[in-house]
Amino acid sequence: MRITMIGSGYVGLVSGACFSDFGHEVVCVDKDEAKIAALTAGRMPIYEPGLDQLVAANVAAGRLTFTTDLAAAVDLADAIFIAVGTPSRRGDGHADLTYVFAAAREIAAALTGPVVVVTKSTVPVGTGDRVEAVLRECQPDVHAAVVSNPEFLREGAAIGDFKRPDRIVIGTDDPFAREVMRAVYRPLFLNESPILFTSRRTSELTKYAANAFLATKITFINEIADLCEAVGADVQDVSRGIGLDNRIGRKFLHAGPGYGGSCFPKDTLALLKTAEDFQSPMHIVEAVVKVNESRKRAMGRKVLRALGANDTGGEGARGKTVALLGLTFKPNTDDMRDAPAIAIATTLADAGVTVRAYDPEGMAAATAMLPGLIATHDAYDAATGADAVVIVTEWDAFRALDFQRLAATMTAPVLVDLRNVYRRQAVEAAGFTYIAVGC
Repeated sequence: MRITMIGSGYVGLVSGACFSDFGHEVVCVDKDEAKIAALTAGRMPIYEPGLDQLVAANVAAGRLTFTTDLAAAVDLADAIFIAVGTPSRRGDGHADLTYVFAAAREIAAALTGPVVVVTKSTVPVGTGDRVEAVLRECQPDVHAAVVSNPEFLREGAAIGDFKRPDRIVIGTDDPFAREVMRAVYRPLFLNESPILFTSRRTSELTKYAANAFLATKITFINEIADLCEAVGADVQDVSRGIGLDNRIGRKFLHAGPGYGGSCFPKDTLALLKTAEDFQSPMHIVEAVVKVNESRKRAMGRKVLRALGANDTGGEGARGKTVALLGLTFKPNTDDMRDAPAIAIATTLADAGVTVRAYDPEGMAAATAMLPGLIATHDAYDAATGADAVVIVTEWDAFRALDFQRLAATMTAPVLVDLRNVYRRQAVEAAGFTYIAVGC
């Protein structure tokens, strides 16, 4: 199959590289000439484990190429994927579909024969209808079947998720499109990956529903963690106790500083706006968004209390120093979008605390977002002169810290573990004051 992937960001690049690894001929298109030049030279615009090797292997095999020439890439394609960004629109939280419709118009201008146009981007219900209208308006005599095929990739594990998916959701009622999409995903048949064919609108909503549900699980266990602290229970044991119930499941039940990243924050907001447009309120999701936003600042106040501050304005922490370990919203990515570390660092800085920080991949993005942040070279450099060390993101590099070495560089041996990476007994045995979440 000949596949054109419009958009060479996170979803487009990972999807394009994986499709080419299946044996398809893939062209990734992007308007950013510098990005295309870098990709052609083997330099990745994002950090994703294994992606650079995957891209290099398929470029060398001649199955994966990069271009800024959309018309040429569309001309010979069997399937054209739209994988452009759909960020939250400024001011109202709606998904910004500017790039989606711009891509649709450019595709329409270049079409010469029957083709399947696939929205891989996360888009609100009804977007496929509007893309189809754009194509028909520009090319009324060309059969262009519009399909919804949402992605379910986790940053840091995207290649594995693409090649061994829990499910593949394809939204179309067009027989021609179904056959093309079956051919596109045929390499996964050997893995017995379930393919769910639905209507286009159902497929579009499935993506938002999935992300909203996972965001709800995270927010639920975080509120349970607060209750555990109040009553003297252990949220980790509670998580195991409920997670062993197959109806609930173990995943996304790890208490922490709240969710962030490129998907959950914008997708929950977009779902709420869709519900509002259709006069079908979603009170649970509304609560999830509100609680998650307040939690990030609450974790900053938790750190201030560990420094001896009061609950009102952080008085007592001014002039002290904190080392933040991990800044990206999760490990194995360089993505800082809506990361809890942003709100935590801002809360600390507002209270007059000096913030030193280290992240294995996120330093460049973090220092651009947080000008007052002091960037360091590793965890021990970050801890130099610190009154507390705070684990914000659970990178593997922070799972086996040398506590004696850490304490030797610190002003006071205090560890605030917002990811519950360590066991209390081990940390306290090393002479540290240990503050965790929900236990």
